[in-house]
Amino acid sequence: MALAVLVAVAAFSLAATVLRWPAAHPWTVVSVLSVAAAGTGAWAWRRREAVRWDQVRASGLRYALAQLDGLHHRAFEYAVRDLMRRDGCVDAQQVGGRGDNGADVMATDPYGRRWVLQCKHKRDGWSGKPVGTPDLHVLNGTGRQVHHGDVLVMLTNGRITANAADFAKSQRLHLVDRHLLAEWAAGSRPLWDYLRALPPAGPRAGL
Repeated sequence: MALAVLVAVAAFSLAATVLRWPAAHPWTVVSVLSVAAAGTGAWAWRRREAVRWDQVRASGLRYALAQLDGLHHRAFEYAVRDLMRRDGCVDAQQVGGRGDNGADVMATDPYGRRWVLQCKHKRDGWSGKPVGTPDLHVLNGTGRQVHHGDVLVMLTNGRITANAADFAKSQRLHLVDRHLLAEWAAGSRPLWDYLRALPPAGPRAGL
């Protein structure tokens, strides 16, 4: 009991001392708080500037088709992610890899629509093996049910078979082949300007 009283007294004494010090040194406290506020403001300003310059750099992003052809398939996915960011999808992410369930890039456009893109990089471009219907089956099976996508896109620097195009139309899938990719990547218009029959603005609009 006595020990508890001593501990309480010591704690009270320490608290009183701590509280008395600011009262005795008000200008020191003001100076410390001013420095802290200035440091926080400087950090916030640098952060805003970094975001702004990222947006400036992204707005001028262009890729020639030859550049995209020469990329590793993973780098190709990151290039698509960066193009989506250029278009205003600030949350665009590269998610491709083992266990990606058919999604290589996901993004939310300024209209609130969730995009799920599957990227097929062809080293031989147009002359390589085309994207066929089986390639679309995975995207069709997971794009909405697993990834909750509003716009599902198969994107390639190669070509797409006629059967795959028919299947995509029947399942509300969107296709970006070599020709469309070249126009989009080298231009300044967002991807949705090139595609038809997109869903209306979603609940995430403005995010």
